[in-house]
Amino acid sequence: MEFDLKLISKEINEKMWNAHKTLSTAESCTAGRVSSLITAVPGSSNYFRGGLVCYQNDIKEDLLKVKPETIENHTVVSEEVVREMVLGANALFKTDYAVAITGFAGPGGADNAQSSVTIGTIWVAVGNKDRMVCQVLTEDCGRERNVSSAVSLAMHMLRDYLKEEFPEVVEEEEA
Repeated sequence: MEFDLKLISKEINEKMWNAHKTLSTAESCTAGRVSSLITAVPGSSNYFRGGLVCYQNDIKEDLLKVKPETIENHTVVSEEVVREMVLGANALFKTDYAVAITGFAGPGGADNAQSSVTIGTIWVAVGNKDRMVCQVLTEDCGRERNVSSAVSLAMHMLRDYLKEEFPEVVEEEEA
């Protein structure tokens, strides 16, 4: 899987370079692994502006401007929160696109207020204010596999999102 993700990172790199767009990340349970994969490819400094590891709710609120009422009403592990994280990362880093991840990787993490969310639930979002895609993982396969699955999903989602955003770039590469 690691080799596959490095190839996907290279594809992302090429698409971002060709499109002259910028990217940022906001990662909770994946703790910067998406950023690490993206920046492992030479040239990523031309489009990757930065990433934030935001484990605690107050960091999501203070730096990404996730509304406390969104967390209170939907839990921190929700589509609503991950969408606000994307928008917050775009604003914080002044980027065209962002990847955001929030979830309970396990084995703990769900406090009493969040008890309706089960371990292994991880939300991933890619996009900006104009277009965003979200997906959720719900299977608990143990902490390491949960995180690895979320990172893999995020990388695949970003690559696929960019293919849709820039179909002319894809055609040029295939020609």
